[in-house]
Amino acid sequence: MKKVLQVLCVVLIAATLMFGMRWYRYVTSAETPYDEVGITLNGYMPGPLRSWGCHKLQERFPGQLPPYGCAAADGRSWA
Repeated sequence: MKKVLQVLCVVLIAATLMFGMRWYRYVTSAETPYDEVGITLNGYMPGPLRSWGCHKLQERFPGQLPPYGCAAADGRSWA
């Protein structure tokens, strides 16, 4: 039982790191704010992280429409 719990913890930590790093790369160094995987991962982030991610994307792409999840109610301005 202890071995199963240990393997489960390692898998959970590895998945968190993998998806977390992919999201961080999207927010800080993506070529476009419209990367489908990045938008999806940003949508799954907790509120403060999602807000930070949208703010970083807005700083990097100021003249473009916001991606899904970062738009205000009108859909054309950043939230």
